[in-house]
Amino acid sequence: MHKLYITDLDHTFLHSSQRVSNFSKQVWNEKVNHALLSVATARSFSKTSDFLKGLPLKAPLILLDGTMVATSDKKLIDVQTLSAQLSSEIIQESHSFDIQPFVISLNDYQSLDETFAIPPLLNDFQSFLIANNYATDKRLSFKKKIEGVKDTLKIVYMGNEELLRPLSKHLKKIFGNKIEVKLAPENYMKCYFLTILHPLGDKAHALNIVHEYLNYLPKDTTVFGDSLNDIGMFQLAGTAVAVSNALKEVKDIADIVLEQSNDEDAVAHYLQKNINTD
Repeated sequence: MHKLYITDLDHTFLHSSQRVSNFSKQVWNEKVNHALLSVATARSFSKTSDFLKGLPLKAPLILLDGTMVATSDKKLIDVQTLSAQLSSEIIQESHSFDIQPFVISLNDYQSLDETFAIPPLLNDFQSFLIANNYATDKRLSFKKKIEGVKDTLKIVYMGNEELLRPLSKHLKKIFGNKIEVKLAPENYMKCYFLTILHPLGDKAHALNIVHEYLNYLPKDTTVFGDSLNDIGMFQLAGTAVAVSNALKEVKDIADIVLEQSNDEDAVAHYLQKNINTD
């Protein structure tokens, strides 16, 4: 039986230019028939497909921080969403913090199409992200009022830690185990992301779904990552590998810390060395 290897994308497999290097593509395509290779990412199905164009994906993809598990041909294996009412209540609670979120929701269970709802008032971080990363994204929907909708996949705030950490604590106090709250630094933009998910919508729960789907055991799985949303996955997998640019909290629980960073093709070098093609 082939081993399963699952890598995070941003800051792990992708270069800081948000692309897959030619070397990583070469290694992936050399090893894909000798291992099951896939990803676990905060990115959507459409963005992940764009990044990994030309790379075969024979194992399910963990998407949107773990709220969705799907195959590369859009077979939906699992999805965990927030209700419109709960999402609206969360957004309402953030008004006193003078910040509005992006709301990503699932439109269609067959096509996996999403809506990326944009609030009417954006801070500098949000404006920069939209202008530089999503200007031509067909999922964008600019709203006169941002509110919860049916099948909300995640609610995402961007801002300084001084603003988002108190909001994070407030939402945890109000909603408890009704939601999963993840606060983490965003190194590309030197800010923080606060992501609100279904309580079963994280990478660890999604990895369990992948194991059940493939009839695999955690000991047969190696995962790669760099950030706080990878920690649950690290604790579950047989082997957890951190890239050199990973956060300290991630390195502290990793089985292996690589010498290379994402910009030095750390994951590809590990795959090249550890997947036997004989």
